[in-house]
Amino acid sequence: MPIREYIAVDPTASCKFCKERFEQVEPMDSPPISLCPECGNKVQRQISAPQVGGSQSGFDSRAKSAGFSKLEKLGAGEYEKKY
Repeated sequence: MPIREYIAVDPTASCKFCKERFEQVEPMDSPPISLCPECGNKVQRQISAPQVGGSQSGFDSRAKSAGFSKLEKLGAGEYEKKY
């Protein structure tokens, strides 16, 4: 289930919870919520960037030291060995 972000439509008439962004776990097919679960004021869903990127846990260095290889795809059927 995706985590969706919401923020108050009118920050001056909202509680601290919805004035700042809050997250809501929702099923993919559910419509966006329109009211703050804390104070009942109007909220709108925000578009947020997905978290994708390189390894932050040192996985690449641990895999390399364990003797694994990493390949990068260059084209159709072509790969380059990184380590």
